[in-house]
Amino acid sequence: MSKKLKILAAPANEGGCAYYRVIAPMRKLLELYPDKIEVRYNLNPLGIIQDGPEAGTWQDDWEYEDMKWADIIWTNNISNWGGPYTARLVGLAKEMGKFVHYDTDDLLTNLYKGHRLYDVYKERDLENITKFVYNHADLVTVTQRKFAERVKPYCGGVLAVVKNAIDYQLPAWNVPPRKSPRKKMIRVGWAGGIHHEEDVKEFAGVPNMVNQRVGRENVHWGFYGAPLKTGQDDEKSEWQHQVWKNYRRILMAGFKGQPNWSIYNALSPDTYGGIYAGVDLGIAPLQMNDFNDSKSEIKVAECGRYKVPLIASDVGCYDETIINGQTGYLIPSDAPRSEWVKVLTKCIKNPDHVREMGENLHKVTEEYFDLNKVAKHRLELYEQSMGLVLSRDLNTSGVNFNTEWTFE
Repeated sequence: MSKKLKILAAPANEGGCAYYRVIAPMRKLLELYPDKIEVRYNLNPLGIIQDGPEAGTWQDDWEYEDMKWADIIWTNNISNWGGPYTARLVGLAKEMGKFVHYDTDDLLTNLYKGHRLYDVYKERDLENITKFVYNHADLVTVTQRKFAERVKPYCGGVLAVVKNAIDYQLPAWNVPPRKSPRKKMIRVGWAGGIHHEEDVKEFAGVPNMVNQRVGRENVHWGFYGAPLKTGQDDEKSEWQHQVWKNYRRILMAGFKGQPNWSIYNALSPDTYGGIYAGVDLGIAPLQMNDFNDSKSEIKVAECGRYKVPLIASDVGCYDETIINGQTGYLIPSDAPRSEWVKVLTKCIKNPDHVREMGENLHKVTEEYFDLNKVAKHRLELYEQSMGLVLSRDLNTSGVNFNTEWTFE
């Protein structure tokens, strides 16, 4: 490129999805290629009013300076203000003649009814808004092949698979391992947010059943991601705490006696990785549905960094990296909970086996999920897809085509 690419990074928020799909990659691109790109970061490039009685409304005199400056508008998912904001951002960027990049790791063309946000999804017509964004974006990037196949019919430009990746140079991914209180104790860890009620049901009562087989002194259960107590008595805070009360009730079903489990508060994306320094074995129970089957294997990238093998439901793309008995175990999505109990019991009774699988998964992680490697592919993708869009004049011809690059 003869001049620097000007990229406006405008993620939906600063949560986990935005962090992995926009914020962390943006930082890495700027670190590695300062001679090739310039980046501006703006959570609200449309200038929507955020506070007071007019919160959520548009400012008629907004100048859109960052959007006018940019060559590329890079956004993800659906904004805090709902789908119309994202649709307006994409639509206005196209009117300005900008190259629009929509980067996502959530399938929002067919959200399942059990998801906590399903009613909001239907009320705001997010299915059709998402399809509009897919159709008008010049570049859509998703996290895995099944996801790509599901959204391919709606994409009007370039569709590419770019895996989630982690900047392993950050301090949170280099925390020294914390020793277990007992030599033969296995610390089992689950990390998740507030939208996994249907998923934790797949694991209902399993800790109690495993305790009975291995002895509670030989296992500790850690559940990470509980909301912080802010002192605010608002509806959102109350809802989030209620979700975690439900998690505890479901996961600890049948549990009696001295607890061998702990619940830990959520951490920011920049510091979150250190939790795995105190985990020996990771778990990722998931209900089978199109939404979950389109999710990335980010838990592999997280666990593997700390040599923590993963036991996961055979959903999504975990089968690309989890090999039974070598890097972890896959539990068939239609298997009874007794299968989880059997595999966990086997692992907890064989700590050396757990450590060996962790070493193997670490090697996979370093090969496929290092952000330094993926950032290079992202820059190449911009260069190639922008050239392709310009050569085919997609924005004015009405041609609907799909070109897929897979960067893994």
